[in-house]
Amino acid sequence: MNTDSAQKGPKSSPPEREPPGADDPSRRRFRNMLGQFATGVAVITTLDKGGAQLGVTCNSFTSLSLDPPLILWSIANSSLSGPAFTNGKAFAVNVLEASQEDLAMRFAKTGADKFAGVPWHEGLEGVPLLEGCVAYMECRVDARYPGGDHEIILGAVERFVNLALAPLLFHSGEFRHFS
Repeated sequence: MNTDSAQKGPKSSPPEREPPGADDPSRRRFRNMLGQFATGVAVITTLDKGGAQLGVTCNSFTSLSLDPPLILWSIANSSLSGPAFTNGKAFAVNVLEASQEDLAMRFAKTGADKFAGVPWHEGLEGVPLLEGCVAYMECRVDARYPGGDHEIILGAVERFVNLALAPLLFHSGEFRHFS
């Protein structure tokens, strides 16, 4: 007789798992589960080939390496801004402050001039740095990797500023704040 199994108690069944390629309701459940991980919110900015300002809201950002300083984030393959982030190209990560929900929503939408009426100043190679943010990282695209329905962008950090303000958070599909 195996005495180990007697000491462990009854075996529980694993939680329901979704198979790869599941239908839309399944993807929604997966997305809802991922939403349990609270993230910060950033606007990633760059310039297109013609020098026009581009910006996208992002909560798929993370640190990667301290030496050398590297970050990564991802952009949907369907994003019209995706092609602007080419190897060697300058971009900025603008980490949003707790009161900047309006900027998060503005840069999450497609179309219109997202920068109209938004105060900003020039960063690396003229890339827009949005005013009032918690922190800024001025980077260059180091590499791009396929990642399902997104592309992973690896950024080499060249300059950064930390203003140590309260950040805007995102959890369970809603903006949140530290209390």
